[in-house]
Amino acid sequence: MSPKPKIGLIFSAVPSETKTWPYVGYDYESRAKKLYDIISKELSEIDFIGEIVYHKEDIENVLNKLGNVDGYVIYYLGIWLGITENVIKRGKPTILIDDLYAGSGEFLIEYGKLRRKGYKNVIAIASSNIRDVLKTIRLLWVLYKLKNSRIVVVTDRKKLWGMSQEELKEKIRKDYGLELIFYNSEIINKLYENVDDSEADRWKRKWMNEASRIVEVREEDIFKAAKLYIVLRDILKKENADAITVDCLTLVYGAKIPAYPCLGFFQLNNDGLTGTCEADIDSTVTMLLARYLTDRPSFVSDPVIDLASNQIIYAHCVAASKVYGSDTISMPYEIWTHAEDRSGASIRVLFPLGEKVTTVKINMDKRAMSIHSGVSVANVEEEKACRTKLAVQANAYRILENWNLKHDFSWHRVTVIGDYRREFINIAKLLGLDVVEEDT
Repeated sequence: MSPKPKIGLIFSAVPSETKTWPYVGYDYESRAKKLYDIISKELSEIDFIGEIVYHKEDIENVLNKLGNVDGYVIYYLGIWLGITENVIKRGKPTILIDDLYAGSGEFLIEYGKLRRKGYKNVIAIASSNIRDVLKTIRLLWVLYKLKNSRIVVVTDRKKLWGMSQEELKEKIRKDYGLELIFYNSEIINKLYENVDDSEADRWKRKWMNEASRIVEVREEDIFKAAKLYIVLRDILKKENADAITVDCLTLVYGAKIPAYPCLGFFQLNNDGLTGTCEADIDSTVTMLLARYLTDRPSFVSDPVIDLASNQIIYAHCVAASKVYGSDTISMPYEIWTHAEDRSGASIRVLFPLGEKVTTVKINMDKRAMSIHSGVSVANVEEEKACRTKLAVQANAYRILENWNLKHDFSWHRVTVIGDYRREFINIAKLLGLDVVEEDT
């Protein structure tokens, strides 16, 4: 894989002598060069190939010249060239951009027409703030990163989603470009036995020293969790993988692995990697998407709805404490036993309050994404259910009524601190996903 996505940046113009917006005699070439220089400098993680088109009959030659790109950006510098559908028919993710007061008419009409015709993988941005434009174009990098990610799945199950591991690997690769790598408990246990106990002890002491409280947990269980963390970390490094998910409940309840991976996931997510519970591939991909999109860890949870308080409470036995990103401060956290069986070691994170949050979930099989928003209001203390419980003020009634109504997103949802609703919806559109806004 190339380290950077290759994007065709097409400037849609008309001959300068044309009497149209922005005005006759307009210097399209200078405007295109200025925009290209800004975009290529600010988004250096993307390789842009810029082309300006003045005549509709030239577009096919331009597209052929661009070759096999990962996506397109059409920047409307004037009106009415009429090349939009030629680009869209190439089947690549495409972003339409209006250069305000210049391309506006064609931009608006073409975007509406594409939507009426049912084209997917296309979004549009019109803003006087260049930062909005750059943020939108960056989504093509996010998409590229996701499509080229590698995920380790630790499970003893021979079938997931009703198909064999090999069948599932092929489906995910074909549909999304992602690569799944399977490990079983036997391999995990062999690696576990070879872990350096002194390194595990250092991690145990670090977690214990930095915890604001330790409740019910045996020191031995924190040590075991540290050994398992080292195993998971080293697998990610060995496989050059971006995320790992463990069939934790099944494997722990079946005495197949020696510890819960909760503290390991806590550390991986704090360090800018991705660890996800329960061999949940949909949630793992959602967490990866959140990480690439926001540069922040996300929180996978089993939500609870409380209509009395108009809240949704996200509950799980693990969360990252560096909720603003791996290079930021840590929120306070506590080490508890795992909730359901009152054994092992898990994490309770105290989230910041008064923060906007965005919650999403991808159903990869149905090519859909759910989304809702809210504001964090409480870290719930309740003996029942999972240890970390973040209460969010939201439109709880609408979320309840829309829960899995159109598509089955199961129970898990993935939450990130910050208002990223528009960005998630846009990336879902670029992926060709059906977007379900659960709170509307």
